[in-house]
Amino acid sequence: MNKKPFLNALTAILYIIVLVGGMNLLDRYQIEEKVASFIMPVIMISLFTFSAAFMAYLFCLEPIQLYLDGKKEKGVSLFIKTVLIFGALTLGLLLIYLLIESLS
Repeated sequence: MNKKPFLNALTAILYIIVLVGGMNLLDRYQIEEKVASFIMPVIMISLFTFSAAFMAYLFCLEPIQLYLDGKKEKGVSLFIKTVLIFGALTLGLLLIYLLIESLS
């Protein structure tokens, strides 16, 4: 973990991109419907749990440590900056998508 909000937000975006890419690759494989109806919910809930833990690590660990060490302003500032940069990167991806869609 580091105190660089841009790197934390970029790591979160890259994690999401890799996750979506992996899901798209897995979608190509045909799984028997009976097996898929059981295993897919298990995989999705497990993935959700892992993602929540990973995002909490990226967004919250260092700010909470700073806050508990008495550096409350730095901790809150790091958290807010990370969330705002993540939001800006997400908005940027949305705008790129909309631009590509409007051109095609």
